[in-house]
Amino acid sequence: MLHGTIQLMPDQINPRLLQSEPLRRCRLDECRAACCLHGVWIDSSEWQDIQDHADSIIPHMPPGWNNPVFWIDDRRDSDPFSRSGQVVHSRVLPDPTHYGKTACVFLRDDFKCALQVAADAKGLHPWRFKPFYCVLHPLDLDEQGRITLDENEALLDEPGSCLRPSESEIPLVETFKPELLYFLGDEGYSRLRVRD
Repeated sequence: MLHGTIQLMPDQINPRLLQSEPLRRCRLDECRAACCLHGVWIDSSEWQDIQDHADSIIPHMPPGWNNPVFWIDDRRDSDPFSRSGQVVHSRVLPDPTHYGKTACVFLRDDFKCALQVAADAKGLHPWRFKPFYCVLHPLDLDEQGRITLDENEALLDEPGSCLRPSESEIPLVETFKPELLYFLGDEGYSRLRVRD
């Protein structure tokens, strides 16, 4: 199991992900991290882990954001799908240069996430410090807590979407292979591919 995630089983995947659709992923040079405009819900245990590794993260934070106390705001909520059942929210800052004119506190000027850059710098998996819901996006959880994808018309109509039209249909398990490997592991992902 990789840190920060719950090891999921293939039956925790909504059958929709076994379809093929004319979708491809965005690229950072196209979207400039548009998905970071609203910040992210962070499981309480993930937040503790981020604080415990703040010394590794601070050098990669945007200028002026060296105090972890200010990395979250006052929002708290219950979440039945998070590991601890409780989530906090990353601070969202005004940013006239970013899509939607706001950005997560962890978003750097180069449109990379400070948490991911910090993990890379330490030679760790790039998602080591990233919250579950960051890694999951643009996937989502359905009412049963299974990984799914919202209907693609809504996703493709959104200019800041993490998905773009594709000329050909691609299996969604291929489109989202990095995330599914991260959540399922090699064996779980292989079993999922047998089902598609």
